Amino acid sequence: MKLVTVAEMQEAEKGAGVPVGQLMENAGLAVAQEAWLLLGEVAERRIVVLAGPGNNGGDGLVAARHLREWGARVSVYLLKRRDKKDAVFAPLLKAEVPATTAEEDAKQGYKRLEELLVEADLVIDALLGTGSARPIEGALAEVLERLRAARGRTLPPRLLAVDMPTGVDADTGAADPRCVAADATVALAWSKVGLHVLPGAQLAGRVEVVEIGIPKETESEQWTELMTARWARSALPERPPGAHKGTFGRVLVVAGSPRYIGAAVLSCMGGLRAGAGLVTLACASTLYPIFAAKLTEATFEPLPDEEGYLTAEGAHAVGQALGGGYDSLLVGPGLGQEGYVHAFMRSLLPRLKADTPSTGSGQGLRGVVIDADGLNNLSEVEGWWKDISAPTVVTPHPGELSRLTGLPMEEIQSDRLAVARKCAAEWGVTVVLKGANTVVAAPDPDGHGVRARLSPFANPGLASAGTGDVLAGAIAGLLAQGPSTRSASSGQAGSGQGLEPYEAASLGVYLHGLAGERVRAELGSAGMVASDLLPALPRAMKELRGE
Repeated sequence: MKLVTVAEMQEAEKGAGVPVGQLMENAGLAVAQEAWLLLGEVAERRIVVLAGPGNNGGDGLVAARHLREWGARVSVYLLKRRDKKDAVFAPLLKAEVPATTAEEDAKQGYKRLEELLVEADLVIDALLGTGSARPIEGALAEVLERLRAARGRTLPPRLLAVDMPTGVDADTGAADPRCVAADATVALAWSKVGLHVLPGAQLAGRVEVVEIGIPKETESEQWTELMTARWARSALPERPPGAHKGTFGRVLVVAGSPRYIGAAVLSCMGGLRAGAGLVTLACASTLYPIFAAKLTEATFEPLPDEEGYLTAEGAHAVGQALGGGYDSLLVGPGLGQEGYVHAFMRSLLPRLKADTPSTGSGQGLRGVVIDADGLNNLSEVEGWWKDISAPTVVTPHPGELSRLTGLPMEEIQSDRLAVARKCAAEWGVTVVLKGANTVVAAPDPDGHGVRARLSPFANPGLASAGTGDVLAGAIAGLLAQGPSTRSASSGQAGSGQGLEPYEAASLGVYLHGLAGERVRAELGSAGMVASDLLPALPRAMKELRGE
């Protein structure tokens, strides 16, 4: 599902070739229809429209007109006075729809507003919408405080927001403390990024996207999408009946150290549970017996080490191993940050090439995933991305991205989408910024900007050690596999061509999130551990395929 920012929405409206008045008429009708659906019936139902001074308020007034025509008992509460000749306000006056302004009501301590909210079956929030970043103060703050009180009653009115709940930033999802959570939000033309990022996602309620007459050709300029089950189903790699393990790709995982045995195990199993045909763990030779006892299904590539930590000599061994037919490489989970490992990562970088010779599939290395301590070590290497020629996915959490960029975590978290896009553009890689509503961003292959996808999942149960290792392994496993169902059915990809990094990373994030939701449904959000996700991953794919 396409998502837009405020700037993109404004540009689309300008280029639509449709008069603003017509867009407002279309939007208002759509809002009225959603109000009808929310109530089930509008005749004789009491509806209060809270209307701001801009176009969002105009949408609400058009909705009020339609609802009055359909038999609802509508009252309008204006944040500011409107001209009696206003094209959307005049018909309401003619129809004798009661209208009150906050300026008049303030003199009476907002008594009229409180009376309206006590009687209301439904309130329509058409105060600000997307186009205003005004602070919540003065009359607007008073209106929201009283709306919050009404929503806290035993039998509260339903609340329908027009485009955005007032107080939620349409680009970042940040919310003013006075923002009142809606039951549903009517998103006009496209949904907005802020409706799918916390805390905005929690305040929006059910999001319904409605058409308002903007031509769909303008969609080509919108580069953010919400991951959906329908998209994920189409992106799943094919599983042909006559397949063998080579069909589903070979993954080389470089992971583990004396303190982090589990990270290597979880990432390898993540790759296998995501459907890879073969996963090999390249690990410190001295730790090999421990890993061999824990990983029954993996194969092994013991590497030179010092006291269980990989060394620069190990990078040469990894380069040689990659020539043995591996399709994807995952490096980083649990490697540690000792000096030996730093030298290993520096030595490995120039060996990460897309044209790495392959004696297996003949495809060469399809992509690299760098996670956890792989990223922590790279944060000390200036311009690290310039030394990598293979298609690359990096999977930082906010702390790791802070170390890579030098940005404070607060700045990263305040606009995760923008930061992920900026990093993807600068580094020329796919960035997976982990956390609630994980962001995946990557440069467009045609050079038209940066693509981005948002995960619909925000699961506190995933906030435990090791879940990121499972995700990194799943992405590497998907990166190694064959074409998606969509590509194969459309003839876009031939047999043996794997998912490109952006698709593999996005699908890995979605499957990981869906698996987490299924585990939470069974166990709850507390006490979930990373290994719970492993059997849930294939179940998530089975669910998507309808098997």
